[in-house]
Amino acid sequence: MTITPAQIDVWRQVPRETPKLEFKEAKNSFDKTKLYRYCVAIANEGGGHLLLGISDERPRPVVGTSAFPNPGVIAEKLLIVLKFRVEVEAVEHSDGRVIVFLIPSRPKGTAYNHGGAYLMRSGEQLVPMSEDQLRRIFAEGQPDWLEGSAKSNCSDEDIVRLLDTQSYYDLQERTYPSTRAEVLRKFEQEHLIESATAGWNITRMGAILFAKRIEQDFPDLQSKAPRFVVYEQNNKLNTRMDIFGSKGYAVGFSGLVSFIMAQTPQSEVLSGALRESVKMFPEEAVRELLANALIHQDFSQTGPSVRIELFSDRLEISNLGLPPIDTERFIDEDKSRNERLADLMRRLRICERKGSGFDRVVNATEVHQLPAPDIRLGTVHTSIVLFAHKDFKEMDRDDRIRATYQHCCLKYVMNEKMTNRSLRKRFQLPDKKAEPVSRAIREALDARLVQPADPSVTSTRYRSYIPFWA
Repeated sequence: MTITPAQIDVWRQVPRETPKLEFKEAKNSFDKTKLYRYCVAIANEGGGHLLLGISDERPRPVVGTSAFPNPGVIAEKLLIVLKFRVEVEAVEHSDGRVIVFLIPSRPKGTAYNHGGAYLMRSGEQLVPMSEDQLRRIFAEGQPDWLEGSAKSNCSDEDIVRLLDTQSYYDLQERTYPSTRAEVLRKFEQEHLIESATAGWNITRMGAILFAKRIEQDFPDLQSKAPRFVVYEQNNKLNTRMDIFGSKGYAVGFSGLVSFIMAQTPQSEVLSGALRESVKMFPEEAVRELLANALIHQDFSQTGPSVRIELFSDRLEISNLGLPPIDTERFIDEDKSRNERLADLMRRLRICERKGSGFDRVVNATEVHQLPAPDIRLGTVHTSIVLFAHKDFKEMDRDDRIRATYQHCCLKYVMNEKMTNRSLRKRFQLPDKKAEPVSRAIREALDARLVQPADPSVTSTRYRSYIPFWA
């Protein structure tokens, strides 16, 4: 493939670098070890292009490069060192010479490494892949855990006795079929059951979603049932309640959300001339986070799956597995670990599957004037924390930065830009509090999470902001 200067200009116009497209100035040279590492990282994320001789700062002018004067020589060196072929082309652009590395994707089920490090990109950095990510790669091509059998050789009667087939139709507001054969045919089409030598096998997805009694009828799946724990205070010293879900996710979802909300503290607020009782956390946010945790968990790992923990000052919802995308991109991107499960739960109207789940969580916390939710990564778990109300003056620096960044992202995906005014409205502060809000914006700028939409605007009064990745 011959790359033209016109193609270079097309790449320069992309809104931001991606895991498949990287720009480097490298006017005079580029370290070979760094080159090897970038080739490995880009290959591990599906392949792409590394361009030398172009600034990575928009508008990405071509600055030219004298690195690697003989493309064929460095291509051979890459093959020897990395053990996979990278095409290298020199493109004579009108503004200078550009070197393009065309990096292939890693083979399915394989990850590349350099010096023992399995690398990937994270923002501007190259970082080692987590154990969770490597496990997911090495499992590619293997049977999906959800497609495995939860119970074998079931009769037609067993299926309707063990699975709540009525809920499948109720959740979609569809009429229940007049014959059992039609119900079984639909469940087979959805991969919830499969034909067996003697009757039917219930798949794990069928049991996970529609079991009437998980513990009694599918004891091997008990660890996948959601666990709800209520603590007396803001720590784990004293437990008031500790229960496991007893039904499949689809069957029991609404009931579980209602039960969580019933245990959530409430306070009275004055609305006009009347007092209203308001829950500590908005139900919409709880619903979205719970659905996401159920859908995006890593079923291949052992141990408790989804855990909902209610403290006196916060609600934490955790699931097994680390996210397949950066936590900073939860608002604008979406990638499901369990595609078939996500698709069915969308059609059951439990989740939307439009990449808007976390947007709705952030919007709900802003409407209810709560601190921004916090995404926390453990070694094998992902947790999202909802906090009880705090006034702006009670928020610490991390609270302010997190709220500012998420507000900026939310505005951007709504095709708007964050301003001092919009952030004051988010914090419900009067105009005279413009300076504290400006300070919060400066903190987010220093953290490199937001950037001016137009750097030429110097007045803080008229300046607007976009996320760092925009």
